[in-house]
Amino acid sequence: MVEPTKAQHAIRDYPGLNLLVVAPAGCGKTEALAMRIQGLLERGAAEPPRRILVTTFSNRARDNIRDRLRQYVSAASVRDRVTISNFHGLSARIFRAHASVIGLSFELIIPESDWVGEQCRSRALDFALAAAVQDLLRTTKQEPIDDAEVDLRLSRAGLPDAVDIEHQRVAEGRLTYDDLPRMAELILAEDAVADLYRHHFDAVVVDEFQDLTPQQLRIVNRIGFGKTTFGGDLAQGIYGFAGARPREVDKQIRAECPEVIEFADSHRSSPAVLEVVNTLTSLTGGTTLAAANPESWPGGGLATQVVSGTVDAEAQWVVKFAQFVLGAAPRHRIGILARTAGRRRFVDAAVESSGLPSFRWDDGVLDTDTARIVKSMLSRLNLGTFQSAVDPLEYLRRVSGLDALQEPNTREALWNALNWCCDLLQQGLDADTIKSRIRVGDETSLLSVPGVHLLTGHVGKGQQFDWVLIVGAEEGCIPDFRAKSQEALQEEARVLSVMVSRARHGVVIMRARRVPAASGVVFSKTESRFWRTVSPACLDESSAITWIKSAPWQEINER
Repeated sequence: MVEPTKAQHAIRDYPGLNLLVVAPAGCGKTEALAMRIQGLLERGAAEPPRRILVTTFSNRARDNIRDRLRQYVSAASVRDRVTISNFHGLSARIFRAHASVIGLSFELIIPESDWVGEQCRSRALDFALAAAVQDLLRTTKQEPIDDAEVDLRLSRAGLPDAVDIEHQRVAEGRLTYDDLPRMAELILAEDAVADLYRHHFDAVVVDEFQDLTPQQLRIVNRIGFGKTTFGGDLAQGIYGFAGARPREVDKQIRAECPEVIEFADSHRSSPAVLEVVNTLTSLTGGTTLAAANPESWPGGGLATQVVSGTVDAEAQWVVKFAQFVLGAAPRHRIGILARTAGRRRFVDAAVESSGLPSFRWDDGVLDTDTARIVKSMLSRLNLGTFQSAVDPLEYLRRVSGLDALQEPNTREALWNALNWCCDLLQQGLDADTIKSRIRVGDETSLLSVPGVHLLTGHVGKGQQFDWVLIVGAEEGCIPDFRAKSQEALQEEARVLSVMVSRARHGVVIMRARRVPAASGVVFSKTESRFWRTVSPACLDESSAITWIKSAPWQEINER
């Protein structure tokens, strides 16, 4: 275990229940929140049957904080005194327990996939219309209004497809991901119910406060106003498309919390990487960072920019870099990140055909719980029954026990994994072969296994790699072509900052002059508007190659 810092000790020992922890990437936030929970428990909070509520935004973040917590708190205490849940899971539990309070049945179908997206696809809506429909439904339902008011507002908006999809949802007796927090907020508006949760949870801990929507903050406040620890960093607020309002939420939290503890020393990244992050702070609203122990980084780390004529040349550069690094440092992890999976597809193909150990994080089977359920299902699978089933996917659904699960994110992850398994089984792979491809939950999970990791910037949030190669630093990709407002462009800068800050030793920012669209038509591309912002912190390609060839790789391998 790494020796905790002075700031982490201060967070653990702070006697009040309200606290804001501002912790940029790599500064030890997860560790600090685990220690915060330890301190609360040691001071007598959450004596059974009362508990501490810890909220996260994903199953992976939930797993991370649960694993870190085990270093400070006994398994029995975690089991008896701590509840760790993502927001959709928390909302689903509130709805199941108290749906009757708002005149609804707890038997309404809990979402297991992006049902609204599926309806848009089934109606063959084009990209722009589908996005408009989904945005309208999402924004409308982020207010504490009942179904009748939702219907009224949708009707006034003039998007018939949104109205039709909402009517279908109600007729089928189901909820969507947008409905769950709306229902939870309506239920918690009843003082008697809110009092139950306030009494049950002695304290609340919110991970990544910058990702909160105003609606989610209202839910947190109904349960834990005056006794909540918020941890996060404005510079990592990259979920505006989902309704997050980092600056608005930050302002409200600062008004609530009497104490703010800020971190500025990075324990993750080399000085070279941090220099790139710091070039973006005027755009991201972040903190200027310094390496906690700069002398410990062999060669000071690497930051460079690479320009390729074509995406094929770009992909070959990535492969050669990965082959060299993994030859010199076999235990290292290389993250290949892009703003979108589509822009990364050329590198994906080159890496996967190169023979390098590679892992696509876009696959359905990723988090620990999903991997465990799928492995168990495959062990019990009757291949003959599967092959003769009228609906093979429904058979897998039944064998996996999906309908017994309540947490929406877990249901969605499992549903995606079942689709993946079904495809492989129909391609002729046997159950044992599929099980061998499931890595998360093994000792060598995606969170630690060496090799090349292929993912998007949003998926990579919260993770770290020894080396990060960012592809697609072209205007229209990063920033995304849909980002028009100043606020949206600032969020795009934060996406880039998040990708850079995943790196430990070094970061390579790449762009191509010609990039094919999905149609196959090749377009000329200009450099991202952020390209010159980060340039002062980056070596040119020639100098970077010299650095790579002369670097002390034995020391780097051991760092």
